[in-house]
Amino acid sequence: MSPYPSRLGRRRHRFARRPRRVAMLSVHTSPLHQPGTGDAGGMNVYIVELARQLAAHGIEVEVFTRATSGDLPPTVELAPGVLVRHVEAGPYEGLAKEELPAQLCAFTHGVMQAWAGNRPGHYDLVHSHYWLSGHVGWLAAERWGVPLVHAMHTMAKVKNAALAEGDTPEPAARVIGETQIVRAADRLVANTAEEAGQLVHHYDADPARTAVVHPGVDLARFRAADGRAAARARLGLPKDAFIPLFAGRIQPLKAPDVLLRAVRHLLDDDPGLRERLVVPVVGGPSGSGLAKPEELQKLAARLGIADIVCFRPPVGQDVLADWYRAASVLVMPSHSESFGLVAIEAQACGTPVVAAAVGGLPVAVRDGVSGFLVHGHDPAEYARALRRLVDDADLAARMGEAAARHAGGFGWDASAATTAELYAEVCAEAATERRRRQLRSVHAHR
Repeated sequence: MSPYPSRLGRRRHRFARRPRRVAMLSVHTSPLHQPGTGDAGGMNVYIVELARQLAAHGIEVEVFTRATSGDLPPTVELAPGVLVRHVEAGPYEGLAKEELPAQLCAFTHGVMQAWAGNRPGHYDLVHSHYWLSGHVGWLAAERWGVPLVHAMHTMAKVKNAALAEGDTPEPAARVIGETQIVRAADRLVANTAEEAGQLVHHYDADPARTAVVHPGVDLARFRAADGRAAARARLGLPKDAFIPLFAGRIQPLKAPDVLLRAVRHLLDDDPGLRERLVVPVVGGPSGSGLAKPEELQKLAARLGIADIVCFRPPVGQDVLADWYRAASVLVMPSHSESFGLVAIEAQACGTPVVAAAVGGLPVAVRDGVSGFLVHGHDPAEYARALRRLVDDADLAARMGEAAARHAGGFGWDASAATTAELYAEVCAEAATERRRRQLRSVHAHR
């Protein structure tokens, strides 16, 4: 049994009042940005879907994010009950994520200006995402006298312990910043029990203030629908090809090079496979991958597989679902993943996954049932896993069916419901503490 509190196991404040309105902070990337571009990825999807579902549960959400263009309106309604507020902080363009700490004061000022335009008590709780937002959330929560809930999404110490070759370590300033947020937050939200354990181990987090809430998947969008053949026809892919797909940001952390090298191993073992092999890479350069944006294309050429690798830019969620349906298997060889939403999305579409056994991926993928987990990043090991699916169509079909069943347990509605329960619990604790302070103050003045 996990030592970290799960949302289903904590009922002390089950019937406490939920917050009416939450200030959600996402400094460095907007929920309106296209996932797979720049710094936009799983966290963007997480914020959008969680906010929508919280609103459906009767909790209004206002998402504060940095304005990256002068043409953006101050506010955008993302969905009924979900408002995105663009905060001016630094130049609109040309700022790398590593340069954003210098803009946190300006961002905090913008958040405070928005708050000052409302009646007292406008926000009942602050929910910050990623460490940059955590520092703004820390100050806002203290100023407004409301609880702070924080989601790390990734952690510097975890990333630095599993760096890909040539990747850049996270700076000491981030480690210090994350440590401060862990101490300040009323509740830390982890995607998995492993991530909760990492918070405790690396940052000395209090297990009693660390809760596990699995992210979800949009099961209405990501589903088998009309099947693989129809998806391939829409995307112009051969109907009988074996298609191992990479989908995500192109950077060393995500290790798309491992897939290309695994494909080379497959062809060395079976040159005839080239005739029915198509390898799509769907996504754009991000993070340290921006330093060499064409490195993956050059690697494909050096490996002699440029003719079967097709690079595609990031796509919208509906088209991405078609790529998942069209694929024979999704390959996710990441060095670090807090959860791995892409793996769940692909499985919801009936596609098995071959993934690294890191972070939250052992939760996202049922090893030997909905796909295969690979320990380490040896391309030969990934090639062996892929070979099993190439050689055994029945195994691939069974895993695809099991993948869809497995992903069916990860709906966003459940994630939002347990998050709303967590909010109610934290608000109840804060109210109890306020009453205690008031009583102490009364006794002190008698």
